Amino acid sequence: MAVPRDYYKVLGISRSSSPEEVKSAHRRLAREHHPDLSQEEGAAERFNEIQTAYDVLSDPEKRKKYDRYGHASVSGATSGPGGGPGGGPGAGAWQDISPDDFESIFGESFGGRGRRGGGFGGFGGGGGAPGPTKGRDLEHELEIGFAAAAFGGAERLRLGGPDGSPIELDLKIPSGIKDGATMRVRGKGLPGSGGGPAGDLLLQIRVGRHPWFTRDGLDLEVTVPINVVEATIGAEVPVPLLKGTASLHVPAGVRSGSRMRLRGKGIVDSKDRTGDLYAVLEIVAPLAEEITDEDRDTLREMGPRLPDPRGETPWAGEVGAD
Repeated sequence: MAVPRDYYKVLGISRSSSPEEVKSAHRRLAREHHPDLSQEEGAAERFNEIQTAYDVLSDPEKRKKYDRYGHASVSGATSGPGGGPGGGPGAGAWQDISPDDFESIFGESFGGRGRRGGGFGGFGGGGGAPGPTKGRDLEHELEIGFAAAAFGGAERLRLGGPDGSPIELDLKIPSGIKDGATMRVRGKGLPGSGGGPAGDLLLQIRVGRHPWFTRDGLDLEVTVPINVVEATIGAEVPVPLLKGTASLHVPAGVRSGSRMRLRGKGIVDSKDRTGDLYAVLEIVAPLAEEITDEDRDTLREMGPRLPDPRGETPWAGEVGAD
């Protein structure tokens, strides 16, 4: 009768490995060797061996005894990976996986079967032959331009298929899609088993930057410089849109940093919801070489008649006159 392999070697970890490392190794190996996912010969036996090792090493008391006494500490552990009497890695070893662990490890590979009834129905003894199962979903990051995200359009995606061969997908990008959104392309994931459908391709959208617009939902924001005369007496100034331009009314006496709203000039999404455009005003003073001596005299004469702009600051009382 074969002697069971060292449980630490089964999981590919050291004796000093932390509980998190034990769990991580188990998750990886369980997905790799599950008989419904692996085509390798002996996958079921290997899976049983992995689950038995994890059952011991994930339990602090069992692990302590195992470290001290080896396989003799495991009741009935007298068989090899193929199964045997007592508590060794027999045919039902994987039935001890909890539903939460099952979902965490296998995700949608079994189409949520682990949540039905009492047990895992489709495998591990007592459930009959596994039924059709959906293939695993695949994830891919797709970067698109700012305008493509705003207006929508077509994108061609090139990536490797499940068998490693290159494939091309023509995608329709909905208008108004946001950075961080997920697009689902059905049937482009891994193949299913037992006649089940293929998984889906999940595209994580990353939207590129625009040279002057920033975006918040469907709203846009742009900085609009104005000169001191426009800020003082008011003006009509042009502002850019994603397509074309609009005229912005600047009221007299406006402050730098003011946000002026142009309704309905933002992004229109695929459901015809419309955002606004916010123009952030930035008052730009002329450079010294850009004004004449006459301009300076006019400004000096005007200065004393203007209110002190620092008079309304919270620190005005802390600053004395020179």
